[in-house]
Amino acid sequence: MQFRTIIKILGQLVALFSITMVPPAIVSLIYKDGGGVPFVLAFIFSVLMGLFAYYPNRKENGDLKAREGFLIVVLFWLVLGSFASLPLIFLDKPNLSLADAVFEAFSGLTTTGATVLTGIEHLPKAVLFYRQQLQWLGGMGIIVLAVAVLPMLGVGGMQLYRAETPGPVKDSKMTPRIADTAKHLWYIYVSLTAACTVAYWIAGMNWFDAICHAFATIAIGGFSTYDASMGYFDNPLINVICVVFLLIAAINFSLHYAAVSSRNIKAYLRDPEFKVFLFIQLALVVICFAVLSSNNVYETGDETLDQAMFQAVSISTTAGFATDSFSTWPLFLPILLIFSSFIGGCAGSTGGGMKVVRVFLLYLQGIRELNRLVHPRAIYSIKLGRKALPDKVVEAVWGFFSAYALVFVIIMIALLGTGLDNITAFSATAACLNNLGPGLGDVAAHYGDISDAAKWILTLAMVFGRLEIFTLLVLFTPTFWRG
Repeated sequence: MQFRTIIKILGQLVALFSITMVPPAIVSLIYKDGGGVPFVLAFIFSVLMGLFAYYPNRKENGDLKAREGFLIVVLFWLVLGSFASLPLIFLDKPNLSLADAVFEAFSGLTTTGATVLTGIEHLPKAVLFYRQQLQWLGGMGIIVLAVAVLPMLGVGGMQLYRAETPGPVKDSKMTPRIADTAKHLWYIYVSLTAACTVAYWIAGMNWFDAICHAFATIAIGGFSTYDASMGYFDNPLINVICVVFLLIAAINFSLHYAAVSSRNIKAYLRDPEFKVFLFIQLALVVICFAVLSSNNVYETGDETLDQAMFQAVSISTTAGFATDSFSTWPLFLPILLIFSSFIGGCAGSTGGGMKVVRVFLLYLQGIRELNRLVHPRAIYSIKLGRKALPDKVVEAVWGFFSAYALVFVIIMIALLGTGLDNITAFSATAACLNNLGPGLGDVAAHYGDISDAAKWILTLAMVFGRLEIFTLLVLFTPTFWRG
């Protein structure tokens, strides 16, 4: 294991990440909110620590293998998440404990959107901007990780990449070099953010809110600059814009690249995961609308459709924005939406969850087993689109599902051990492991009232969910350290 090379890379990352402390400090100067000093201190500390790690190891240029790759990816999130918490620790208002600051920072960077803060609109503008910026950077990190880095390691949402992506992007990378791939993804990501910002502004948000909410929307994060989230604006047009951009961001970014480069939307129409994703979204909206209508939860049909569409898409894509407290709906719906977050977005998107393609393959495998019961000697192949998948791909999906379920159970039992009730423990585990954000019970509004032990456990859950379980789990195997 080439530890010195890894330390050098982490030093470079931390020094680069320190630049992200500058925009909030500038925002503080513009609005004169007095919240800029913690960001300047965090910037100086991060630069010094980054150089301290980089300089002694600057001449280390070892050839990194898959094992080092796993360690770098995990440390990337753990180290940057820790440094991201520094400004929140240094803040006087709000005065956060270590557990709260780390929870909030990791929630932002992993685009979970669970918060320990209340009275958000009264916080300094610098803090509000920083939280949203964290989500945006985390979303970009997820995309580059999923499409450019993890295929080389053979894990993550893209291990099915060759099989699941039709047309011009069948290779494990969209362009020959990772740097090119990351650059193309960056262009698409920034363009979508800009379009979303302008749309929000036209719909009635001021520029600050439009930029902040566009950051969280494209990253499928869920942080807002108000306690009431999107409900603060009480604007159906803003809700529709949010839904449209959440759907776009929850689609495989490789498909966006294919559509842009070929100037043809057929890349979407040929992709089976995309079609299944849209079907799931439509079904959830229809179910929510029907149940809310039959229970007369809202006064008009238009309001019912608006609320049903917004909450269904927001929760199922793992964004976690809210226009109303969905936890007060007839219990069938909150539980249904929490379970829909397990599916999440498409592979290679900023969405959380197990990803649509994996759940779809589990469904196809279940159908195959039923057919085998009827015709034991027949040979059935699992096809994604027109392409038959090798059995090792299906085995990998089953392995992932098993690991996901095991991690879920362990985290939930650990939370019950901290004193949380059943509904709170279940929904908090689902919300953090699926990078969703809001839960039910004691965590329906925020996570500020649960114990510090529960916050540390849920912070680990966020990292597990963001790193697609295996990437982190592999570090706990003796084989990894022996090899």
